[in-house]
Amino acid sequence: MIRTLHRESSQAVVRPTFARIDLAALQANYRAVRAFVAPPAGGAQPPAVIAVVKANAYGHGAAAVARALEEAGAAMLACADIEEGVHLRRAGVRIPILVFGALSVSDLGGVFEHDLTPTVSSPSAARALHTVAARRGVRLRCHLKIDTGMNRFGFRYDNLRATLPAVLASRNLVFDAIYTHFATAEEAASPLFEQQQRRFDAAAAALPELGLAVRRRHAANSAALLGDRRTWLDAVRPGLLLYGAFPSGAPEPAAPRLRPVMSLHSRIVAVKGMRPGESCGYGARFTASRPLRIAVVPAGYADGLDVRMAGAGAVLVRGQRAPIVGSVCMDSITIDVSAIDVSPGDEVVLMGAQGDDSIGVGEVARWIGTVPHEILCRTGSRIERVYSGADAGEPAAG
Repeated sequence: MIRTLHRESSQAVVRPTFARIDLAALQANYRAVRAFVAPPAGGAQPPAVIAVVKANAYGHGAAAVARALEEAGAAMLACADIEEGVHLRRAGVRIPILVFGALSVSDLGGVFEHDLTPTVSSPSAARALHTVAARRGVRLRCHLKIDTGMNRFGFRYDNLRATLPAVLASRNLVFDAIYTHFATAEEAASPLFEQQQRRFDAAAAALPELGLAVRRRHAANSAALLGDRRTWLDAVRPGLLLYGAFPSGAPEPAAPRLRPVMSLHSRIVAVKGMRPGESCGYGARFTASRPLRIAVVPAGYADGLDVRMAGAGAVLVRGQRAPIVGSVCMDSITIDVSAIDVSPGDEVVLMGAQGDDSIGVGEVARWIGTVPHEILCRTGSRIERVYSGADAGEPAAG
C-alpha cells in the first residue's frame, strides 16, 4: 500500500525541496575569517578580505549573499565574469567588485558602465580594455594577474620583461594590485605551492623596474589562508570558508569557527514496501535482500544531487540516517526507512542538521569523491532559496 502526501492551497505551490540560507551565519563566518587573519594587538595592518561570490555565491544566491557581506564590512567582492558583476550592481551592491575571469568573450561595456574592476591577464585583454578606456576618455582601475604555475590565466612569471612593457605603457589602465592563484594550496607538502610563492615574490620585486609600483598583492584562497600565513600579503580571497565549509584535504583548525550557511531540505511524499528479490529505480541496480520499507523524496539530480550518492549517501529523517537506495533519478530518490517510523510529510534533511545528527557538505563530497565547492555550486536552479538573517527579503531565485 502506498501512502502519498497531497497539498491543497490557494497560494502558489512551493516545491517541497528547498534550501535554507542563513545570512547571519554568513556574516559571522566573514567576521571569523577577518579575526583569523588579524595580527596581534599593535601589529601590522591586517590584510583586506576580498569575499568571493562567484558561481551564484557558491550556489547560495549571489545578490543576497553580496549584500550581506557588504553590510558585514567586506572590502571587495570577487566574481567570475562581467555578467556576474553586472548582476551584483543591479542588486544594489556598492563596494568594489573584482572580475576574475578572461574578458575576451564578454561585453566590455559592462566594466565601465557598472564600475567593475577587471583582471588583466593577457596582452589581448590589456589592449581591449585600453581601447575602450581611451575611447571613453577614462582611466580604468585594474588588477594584474601573474601566472606562477597554475597555467591557466595570467602573465607567465618568467616572461614579464617581454609581455608587460606594452601593457604598462597604457595611460588608460591603472593597476591597483597584482595577484596569483595557487594550484596546490590544499596540499601542505606540495613543492609547487612553495615554488609559486617564490615566483610571485620575485615577480613583485621585478615589476618596479618595468614601471609598475606594486600597491597591493593578494594570493591566498581559503586553503592557503588556513595553511600558510605567509600568503596573506595585503589581501586574502576566502570563498568556501565564508559559506561555512573547509577545503578538502585541509585540516580543520581550532579557528576560525565557522557555521554552515546552506542546508537542504525536502519531505517524504510516499512510503511503500519491498519484498526480497525486488528492485527499485532505473537500471534495477538495487535489489532487496530482505523485506524493506522505502520512502520517496522529491529531490534528484536536477536539484543537484549526484547519481553516485546511490548506495553511498544518506539523509536524515526524524533525526536518524536513512540510506539512499536505488538510483538517483532526475526528480527523486528512494531511501531505506525500515528502521524508522515515517509518514508522508515528514521532513527530510539532505544536508544540514536534524536532531542530534548532521550531514555536512564535506561529508557529502567524500561520499562521491569530489570537493565541497562542487556540492554547493551544483544546487539546482529550481531549488528555492529561503533566506533568514541579514537580508531575508531576497527573491527566491537568489
